[in-house]
Amino acid sequence: MNINRLKNDLELDEGIVYKIYLDHLGYKTFGVGHLVQPTDPEYLLSVGEQVSKERVNECFDKDVNTCIDECKALYGDFDELPTEAQLIIANMMFNLGRTNLSKFKGMKRGVDSRNWALAANEMVDSLWYRQVTNRAERLVKRMKNVSNT
Repeated sequence: MNINRLKNDLELDEGIVYKIYLDHLGYKTFGVGHLVQPTDPEYLLSVGEQVSKERVNECFDKDVNTCIDECKALYGDFDELPTEAQLIIANMMFNLGRTNLSKFKGMKRGVDSRNWALAANEMVDSLWYRQVTNRAERLVKRMKNVSNT
């Protein structure tokens, strides 16, 4: 897994915000899409309050590690997948979480059979695709171009 490339992709897709803001569902968020948890010191901060670069980086590192662990839980052979497929799946996992990504059963069948065109087509057939169209279109195009090398 190319962690630096994943982080660069996520920074591009999620953005980096050094203050508390509400995501599209109205949840407190900061950094690179970090959903504020009750255990986070930022839980009591108000929207608009600043969060340090160090704290943003700390949460991003933790969130990326959690994301990769979740990828490995959903795809038992995650480490054997082509790097590009790993990056795409991890990007989607970061965005959706395991509960929602596990609903992409057709995509998983495509990945499991190394049928990248099927996986890509199944990605398109989703609410996620309609919600994050630009991001989704980039990831679908990349999935179609995955090779087994």
